[in-house]
Amino acid sequence: MGPGNPVRGVVDVEHDPDARWLARVMHAAFFALLGASLARFLLRHPWLDLGPWVVALSAALAVLYVLPARRRLVWLCTVVAVWVVLVVLAPSFAWCAVPLLYTGLRTLPARAALVLVALLTVFVVAAQLQLAEGELDPNLLVAPPAVAAIATAVFVHAQRQAERLAATERREGTLAERQRLSMEIHDSLTQGLSSQRMLLQAADRTWDSDPAAARRHVRTAASIAEHSLAEARRFVHDLAPAGLAEGGGVEQALRALAARESAGCPVGFRVDGPPVALPERVQSALLRIAQGALANVGEHARATSAALTLTYLDDQVVLDIADDGRGFEPGAAVPSSGVRGHGLPAIRARAEQLGGTLTVESAPGEGTVLSVSIPLETP
Repeated sequence: MGPGNPVRGVVDVEHDPDARWLARVMHAAFFALLGASLARFLLRHPWLDLGPWVVALSAALAVLYVLPARRRLVWLCTVVAVWVVLVVLAPSFAWCAVPLLYTGLRTLPARAALVLVALLTVFVVAAQLQLAEGELDPNLLVAPPAVAAIATAVFVHAQRQAERLAATERREGTLAERQRLSMEIHDSLTQGLSSQRMLLQAADRTWDSDPAAARRHVRTAASIAEHSLAEARRFVHDLAPAGLAEGGGVEQALRALAARESAGCPVGFRVDGPPVALPERVQSALLRIAQGALANVGEHARATSAALTLTYLDDQVVLDIADDGRGFEPGAAVPSSGVRGHGLPAIRARAEQLGGTLTVESAPGEGTVLSVSIPLETP
């Protein structure tokens, strides 16, 4: 049907259910008004000289209205032109202008739509005055412009509200994507760079006194750099973390992560409970959480050991990251600079996105335990 594909994007009938519903109502109203106008004309002026012309033009208008329109402006001008001729021949067709007004507002740019509304209103007023047979009724002069003004104002207001809502959703989506990107960078690339820096510093300190140990540090740093490069490539293409892309699931990825991080301080890994298949997004979140937490351990905790524990329970999976470092006050304000200030909110955000929770147990001088619980049936 012609009115179904607006060009200027005023209302997207193709994808908006409410717009489709409103379009159906307007289409039904148009044909109801067209049929009622034709019936009124034939009842009052049965097959007079103008009768065949009015019937033919009514049929032409109905056909034009349902024809698919590739050139919307040409289609709308043709429909309005046929309607204008009908109104001149039979003023009772004037109220077919209401659906045409809606079509014009939905299809045309703002200024052109207002011109069309004014034109339709003028013809409706003229038609009503003609039907009044010379009797001056102020309502006939005031009512059609008032109805047109109200309908236009309501339509424009609704459209602007929809545009503002769409803009808000776009802004929220942009902010969410920025947060996701910052978490991805923090939990993958930042961690790798931090580990490489510490290993290279260690190699520099032992280069003369223990060349073999220095070379081991350099080789480990090179291995981490290779892994970080794979992370960066997958990050650009928005794929799964490199550890998961290598196959073997989250357990193997966490075990490999613990082995890599052991270059700084020993990191253990164990699994408790019978493993179950986890959705890919849960596996990805668990690995990113572990990466972010161990990055915090390496950067801030000054720990001599850490441990990852993956526990499968009946209704949830739990990841614990423990270290014997210097600890901190969980309720204390954390400076905006520094990784921890970003890492804990990022870990909490990842858990909450999957319907999970983050628990932090720590005290100065007593180490830290982060516990992330994610329900097996995630939202």
